[in-house]
Amino acid sequence: MKEFLKMTGATIVGLIIFFVALGFIGIMCMVGMVASSESTKNISDNSVLVLNLSGNLNERANDNIFNRLRGIDENTIGLDDMLGAIRKATDNDKVKGIYIEAGMFSSDSYASLLAVRKALLDFRKTGKWIVAYGDTYTQPTYYLASAADKVFINPQGQIDWRGLSSQPYYLKNLMAKFGVKMQLAKVGTYKSAPETFTADKMSEPNREQITQMLTGIWNQVISDISKSRKIPAETLNAYADQPYTFVSTDTYLKSKMVDALLYTDQVKSEVKKLMKIDDDDNLNQLSIADMRNVKEKRNKGDEIAVYYAYGSIVDGAQGMLNQDDVIDAQAVCKDLERLMNDDDVKAVVLRINSGGGSAYASEQMWHSIEMLKAKKPVVVSMGGMAASGGYYMSCNSNWIVAEPVTITGSIGIFGMFPDFSGLLKDKLGVTFDEVKTNKNSAMGTMARPFNAEEMSFLESYIERGYALFLKRVADGRKMNVADVDKIAQGRVWLGIDAIKIKLVDQLGGLDEAVAKAAQLAKIKDYKTYSYPAPLSFFDQLSATRAAGNYLDEQLKGTFGELYEPLMMLKSISHQNAIQARIPYCINIK
Repeated sequence: MKEFLKMTGATIVGLIIFFVALGFIGIMCMVGMVASSESTKNISDNSVLVLNLSGNLNERANDNIFNRLRGIDENTIGLDDMLGAIRKATDNDKVKGIYIEAGMFSSDSYASLLAVRKALLDFRKTGKWIVAYGDTYTQPTYYLASAADKVFINPQGQIDWRGLSSQPYYLKNLMAKFGVKMQLAKVGTYKSAPETFTADKMSEPNREQITQMLTGIWNQVISDISKSRKIPAETLNAYADQPYTFVSTDTYLKSKMVDALLYTDQVKSEVKKLMKIDDDDNLNQLSIADMRNVKEKRNKGDEIAVYYAYGSIVDGAQGMLNQDDVIDAQAVCKDLERLMNDDDVKAVVLRINSGGGSAYASEQMWHSIEMLKAKKPVVVSMGGMAASGGYYMSCNSNWIVAEPVTITGSIGIFGMFPDFSGLLKDKLGVTFDEVKTNKNSAMGTMARPFNAEEMSFLESYIERGYALFLKRVADGRKMNVADVDKIAQGRVWLGIDAIKIKLVDQLGGLDEAVAKAAQLAKIKDYKTYSYPAPLSFFDQLSATRAAGNYLDEQLKGTFGELYEPLMMLKSISHQNAIQARIPYCINIK
């Protein structure tokens, strides 16, 4: 029996050692795979950068190691990666041209598209060529493709060209079916974010600002394409008023929207002619991922930190499914403190792309930026939007740079409090009784909505929050409070209008913001580093986080545009009800 137990024990120990060793070897293999994918890339002579416009363009791509190892394409392109790839290709003599391959592509904003388009035009200024091809072009892809020397299309292809529209959605009637309604206290005539939950149609002030916003963005698109394609702006608008999406490709050719009708193999021959190589020769192709591992020639000298803050502003990301696409005030404040105390960092550029969120979290980050600014220059680079809480963060910087079509402003605040008493009492049959020690002890209970007196307390509180917001903007922008109030009231502005009313200082992108930071820091040679750093391989081994990200992606895919307001309702129990944000989904199509 002893021998049997010995042999059994030895076998079990051996199996344990075997599986531990196997797991260790597996981890080392995965680390090796990841490391090899991040090794420095050498560019061959006579190369072409291929921009595959397929998927979603976001501020930064979430590099999920598990998805990469499983061969899952997250279908997300980081704006930082795309701009970096084009910039490196511009500086490298071995890269002769860019080939844009248009597919099913969408962007987080037209400001991001504008930034990419400007980078493409800078590439062309060096004398290099750009060719674009697509079976079909969406409006965003055609906007980018129009920067090319030549635009080709499949002989049976299509260009989606019909202008911009917005269809905000409203959940008031849906919630009413379940006996749920929102109690609202807000300041700002144009503060329209709560309308998603409290109205069944667009208010006139919101209609006014969305009309102005769409018109401004469309005028920018029309103007840029008109210059590149040499088609009058009024003609482009006339095309949009027609069923232009459904005309023949010959019409696209005659109207100068494209330069030729070609199939894929014919486009490849055209590219090889530009490369001055034979049809039998292989093309040296580079992807955005390849360029990520190419050394940056411009980076030398003192350090300027570029800190990315994008997504909804929250008091803390604990309990949220996706902690990547949020601005967690607790984490940001710690990061900014580290940058403040890092003597190697001479200036900080905050890259903000946010429609706002928690008012308290915005105030916390305002304070951190105030302390950071006391030690080194802080410049804000606004992405697709830096509005409401995103503007709260921005207004305290030394300088603000925005794209002409950046959505900004929305200086206003609201408090939204769900009333579930109808659901509990009328739908579910739940009844309540009450015992309390003081007059207002039961304020905020699920048993009933706020009464008139309680709502007056909340409205006064929101008014104080708005007054503080106005003061923060007035102090940061060196304006008086009354003048800020005239352009505030929750109103949304485009960058091209915001500069006229002193909400921003300069029109441009991240490069212009970095150059301004260098000027303020009085440094000539500089290098940039991006913060916060992506999660390391071992940080991503957290099974809970990985599962959360996977579930979150499934929910996004299922609910689409409804995802954010639904997640807001889910998290309202542990996120603050006092919000400084723009509408949940501006919904530009």
